[in-house]
Amino acid sequence: MNPFREDLVSRSRPEPCSIVIFGATGDLTHRKLIPALYNLAVDGELPTGVKIIGFARREKSDAEFRAGLEELNKKVSRSGQDPAIWGPFIESVSYHTSEFTDEAGYKSLADKLDAIDAERGGKGNRLFYVASAPEFFDEILINLKNAGLNEAKPGCWSRVIVEKPFGTDLATAKHLNEVVNATFQESDTYRIDHYLGKETAQNLMVLRFANSIFEPLWNSKYISHIQITCAENLGMEGGRGGYYEKSGALRDMVQNHLLQLLSLVAMEPPTDLSADGVRDEKVKVIRSLRQWDTPEKVAKNVVRAQYTAGHIDGNSVPGYREEDRVSPESKTEAYVAVRLLIDTWRWSGVPFYIRMGKRLPKKSTEISIHFKDAPCVLFNTL
Repeated sequence: MNPFREDLVSRSRPEPCSIVIFGATGDLTHRKLIPALYNLAVDGELPTGVKIIGFARREKSDAEFRAGLEELNKKVSRSGQDPAIWGPFIESVSYHTSEFTDEAGYKSLADKLDAIDAERGGKGNRLFYVASAPEFFDEILINLKNAGLNEAKPGCWSRVIVEKPFGTDLATAKHLNEVVNATFQESDTYRIDHYLGKETAQNLMVLRFANSIFEPLWNSKYISHIQITCAENLGMEGGRGGYYEKSGALRDMVQNHLLQLLSLVAMEPPTDLSADGVRDEKVKVIRSLRQWDTPEKVAKNVVRAQYTAGHIDGNSVPGYREEDRVSPESKTEAYVAVRLLIDTWRWSGVPFYIRMGKRLPKKSTEISIHFKDAPCVLFNTL
């Protein structure tokens, strides 16, 4: 940092708000959302006055909810856990028990939010994070509207974040879009793929388009193939088997996270860095994917599998079909590998290999660019 320019840097500071997380007892909240909010507090980026309310069906007290968050945050937080920061942070977290289908639960939530706003002097910014099981998305959005929670107070905002999976097919995705658009303004709606928040993903466009070494080589003339891998060493901990049985690795990871990374790797330069500009180029990549539209093509280019029982670090672990909430006859894939081709001028003939799996030896997400070999004529005699 240039010390002579430090005072000239101007940044907008986030406003205080109330964050309501639907599905607060789930894995996403414990492993991702709360640690991310805590790390914002560590970095001094979490505004004073933020309140976090967990909304879920299980009966819990505030103390029980906080204890569960603390236990896992110690394991997964990238910055560890500083008691001096965690203490004030966790005091801002509370728990609200309600079924997702119970209108009375949303009315009492509205009362709780109004009380928080009154403490702040009427400042009522609200952020609703839908991190529940996908089958409850409709009910949550409709009940927010019925309780009037989708309408912002004068001078404030009310926003919604919808986690993946955004529907299970084209028809359900269109239906969910209709429900969202009937509840919140498009400008207040955020469809989140949290993989795009990873630092490497954010740097991909800079690596490609601001790099005079790589950009001229980023095409089929020089690149042999590209591999995108997401390996996880976890299985179905935390009761995740029930969700996974309905999604599998393809829907859980490939059609969202990994296709987003594929799009960033393969897209053409956007006209600008606006959301619409980047999205338009990503869509062109998806439209250019060659279709595996027959059983023979699928069999040749797609591998689906499950893990079996074994040992990790000397501890025995169950196979996928022995996991909690998983059918003993399950056909759901816990590993998938796909060979893709993009029929564009830049990528003609370059295969993209995408793979994702559970219970693999290590946790890793990587994009591997394999360049073509240079002629080895000079070294044949060595």
